[in-house]
Amino acid sequence: MRDFRKYEIWKDAISIANQIYSIAELFPKNEIYGLCNQIERAAVSIASNIAEGASRTSPIEYAHFLEIAIGSAFEVETQLTIAHMRNYIDTNQYNDLIKCIQKEERQINTLIQKLKPKAINH
Repeated sequence: MRDFRKYEIWKDAISIANQIYSIAELFPKNEIYGLCNQIERAAVSIASNIAEGASRTSPIEYAHFLEIAIGSAFEVETQLTIAHMRNYIDTNQYNDLIKCIQKEERQINTLIQKLKPKAINH
């Protein structure tokens, strides 16, 4: 079992989720059960799947959860783009968050690639 709390990708995912919650509070009230709820859930899913995957002993299973996490990151990126297009967030916030999320996506992908050779030999 791995200690997910030590992983930078988990810490970064927690930071992204926190930032998403802060900006989602500013979305229009009619988005509470729409885009606001969806983007918050997807952001939480990134860190949650990194943590859940770390509990798995098999590299294949761990990589599977990381693939779900990266999918959630892509989902957040998409939802942020929509929020920006709807003028719910300003361009500076959007650009800063997109950079953070894309960095997270690269980090998750790198870890997946490192796990693949181990999965073959497992």
